[in-house]
Amino acid sequence: MNWANRLTLSRLGLTILFVLALNSEWEFGRTTALILFIIAGVTDFFDGEIARRYCSVTNFGKLMDPLVDKIMIAAAFISLVPLKAIPAWVATVVVARDFLITGLRLVASSKGQVLPAERLGKHKTSWQIVTVIFFLVLLAAIELRYAAIETVWWLRAWEIGGPALVWITVLLTLYSGLGYAWRHRAVLATDE
Repeated sequence: MNWANRLTLSRLGLTILFVLALNSEWEFGRTTALILFIIAGVTDFFDGEIARRYCSVTNFGKLMDPLVDKIMIAAAFISLVPLKAIPAWVATVVVARDFLITGLRLVASSKGQVLPAERLGKHKTSWQIVTVIFFLVLLAAIELRYAAIETVWWLRAWEIGGPALVWITVLLTLYSGLGYAWRHRAVLATDE
């Protein structure tokens, strides 16, 4: 197993630790979750960079890297629901879109076709990560009691910035998913 694939698998482990930390009663659980999520995001950058730079792209990496990314994002959105950061319907939209696109890619694969990721999908993922980090930073700030000094600051950020980021994320998630499905609708055509 090469280093890129090891980093991909480490991101899966970091995601598990992230979920445990965010949903724990640890004194600094949310701060720990923020740090783990950022580290996992950094490994996502480096595994791809290593694979391309050293020509060590593998079938395992092609499959597992996007799958682990989806697991990480889904885990983050689902874990933020009970903390009242993300509404359940938003987490459902994010997870459902990824399942549907993965399903479309599997159908294409069974027909010998490869459906590549598109730039809009990468922008969508970036906004999802920004949204998750936004809420994790606020939760960590509250936990670290920095927000106690400026209660108005984090409350305004949560009430104004949070919904704005959530709507941008939802709209990009839906637009990129529907557009991708529409552009590749021929894959779903029945065989005659």
